Amino acid sequence: MAAAVPVILSKESQEGLKVYTNAVMDYFGLNYNMKNSFEINDRLYQREQDLSSVNTKSKLANRYGDPSKLQNITVPIILPQVETGVAYQTSVFLTGIPIFGVVGSPKYQDAALQMETVIDNEATKGGWVNELIAAFRDAYKYGVCAIEVDWETELTPTFETDAQFSTSEARVNEVLWEGNVVKRLNMYNTFWDTRVPAHQVAEKGEFAGYTEIYSRTELKRLIAKLGVKTNINEAFESSFDVSHYYTPQINPDAWADINQSQDSFNWEAWVNASNGRKSINYKNSYAVTKLYARIIPNDFNVKVPNRNTPQIWKLYIVNNSVILHAVRLTNAHDLLPILLCQPHNDGLDYQSKSFAGNLEPIQQYVSTLMNSVVASRRRQVFDRKLYNPLLIDKAVIDNTNPAANMPVKPAAYGRNLQEAVYQLPYNDRDAAVVLQEIPMISGFADQVSGQNQASQGRFVKGNKTRYEFETITGNADGRQQLAALSFETQLFTPMKHIIKTNILQYQGGVTLFNREQKREVNVDPIVLRKAIYEFKISDGLVPSSKIINSEAWTTALQMLATSPEISSGYNIAPLFSYLIKTQGADIKEFEKPPEQVQYEQAISAWQQTVMQLVKDNPEITPEQYPPQPKPTDFGMDESGNVINNQNQQQQEPTILEQVTARINNETAR
Repeated sequence: MAAAVPVILSKESQEGLKVYTNAVMDYFGLNYNMKNSFEINDRLYQREQDLSSVNTKSKLANRYGDPSKLQNITVPIILPQVETGVAYQTSVFLTGIPIFGVVGSPKYQDAALQMETVIDNEATKGGWVNELIAAFRDAYKYGVCAIEVDWETELTPTFETDAQFSTSEARVNEVLWEGNVVKRLNMYNTFWDTRVPAHQVAEKGEFAGYTEIYSRTELKRLIAKLGVKTNINEAFESSFDVSHYYTPQINPDAWADINQSQDSFNWEAWVNASNGRKSINYKNSYAVTKLYARIIPNDFNVKVPNRNTPQIWKLYIVNNSVILHAVRLTNAHDLLPILLCQPHNDGLDYQSKSFAGNLEPIQQYVSTLMNSVVASRRRQVFDRKLYNPLLIDKAVIDNTNPAANMPVKPAAYGRNLQEAVYQLPYNDRDAAVVLQEIPMISGFADQVSGQNQASQGRFVKGNKTRYEFETITGNADGRQQLAALSFETQLFTPMKHIIKTNILQYQGGVTLFNREQKREVNVDPIVLRKAIYEFKISDGLVPSSKIINSEAWTTALQMLATSPEISSGYNIAPLFSYLIKTQGADIKEFEKPPEQVQYEQAISAWQQTVMQLVKDNPEITPEQYPPQPKPTDFGMDESGNVINNQNQQQQEPTILEQVTARINNETAR
């Protein structure tokens, strides 16, 4: 089921939308200096701020085999604090299987299982965990992160066996896959409507988008996936400008210079070498901008229904000059599919400092103290001295070999050699004091971040009981939980809403494998839509234990075990399975089918009857016993498997299949 139908735009509409796209991108770049702020935080995180000549020369000397040169040290304060925060959020939100559990009422348990299976398969295929970990790291480094949650269609391979050929070799076909795609966005090349707070952009913002670099072949794949019919040649022949995409050069020892490699690959050399034919003047790289915007179509002379009301549109623009694809999004959630989050927002919105930014002065000050110690070591190794150039050569003074002989000039013959060199006195009495100050200043970082040594996996001295240690660790998690609540409300709540709404709106009938239950699940979209208001999606921060009150759950289990009245009024086994399911364990597959329960009850009654007969008449023989119930009398085979349920499960069509069959029959008439 297609999520939207592309619209063929007139030249006038294309020109207007192109001007609009460039305007919103320029507005973002001219009014906010976010890229510079992101680059500073990246340098702090990677400890690459020291570009001084002394440090650069020492690094080069060390690299080429001279260990006598001492590099400056940037004390790692920001990196461990950031990674501890990322690890905590990952453990809260992303360690469960599935990432988002689905809790439903007993009436819609099957629908909840189907929804959960769909979400888990989409998360596995799209690598949601990796994308969200990267988003967590962005949020801690930059103070803001962005993810895209959109319903997309892709061609995926499927394997079939052709009976006409060898059955040992599979035939690969391509089928359409549709589902939610979660993608972390590169903050350097993401732009959005800054007139509203970051976490409200999806709901209230006018636009949000991002730019990526595509190769020629990757752009062809995108065109095929989108089904583009117009402006293809214009897109391929448009000029690429490196200013369309920004990549900071943070690491001087990077494997490749990204800015140089983006447009340096010459694909024509390969085509010419293989005598290929070129009908289009292709470029080496393309900057593809994906823009989501709330627009009034009539403003751009776009002739669509309701063109005077605001609508969400998705645009693909190549090299800021060619509108490649335009489609109106009719998603029921009515949100821009780009979600932004500021987990450490202190109410100043875009003036709020990031987690890393708050730690910047501490890392710089501690690094200054440490480098004063390094400078002292340099002074000891290469001590400053005065020398008479008439008596001794400069090259002799600069020689760092401790065993080298030191010749003097002829003018020094017969003179006191102490007159040739005078060593300046130096007393390194402050180094020990500085080394004692460094841990104290570093401790300020824990106060700023709310973390402690235990939360960072470091040993803490002192005799502490287990409960004291857990209390300290729990207090350290308090500040992390504040950030987790921000992630939950700003990022995961709208994300879960978009995912659920997209599935209910666009999901088709399919059979998927459930990793948790290790079995196939038939997904019936009609069943899902009937249960739309009957289940909730939970995650690590809002687990099912909070959606289903844990105290009431514990009390219910106790009453089930002790109250005969409840046993007579409820089906205990399904009720117990439902309560266990709310705590993350689905044991429904272990429930006995009704046929097995009836058979076991019959066997129990038969055994009691036989025991009573033997008690009343000890001389009775087994041949005189009443007939023993057999599994086949209750719809089971000799192994105890239910025959009727198996056949029913295999043959009974889903509601969607029943509706489709009925429509086909009506059409045939």
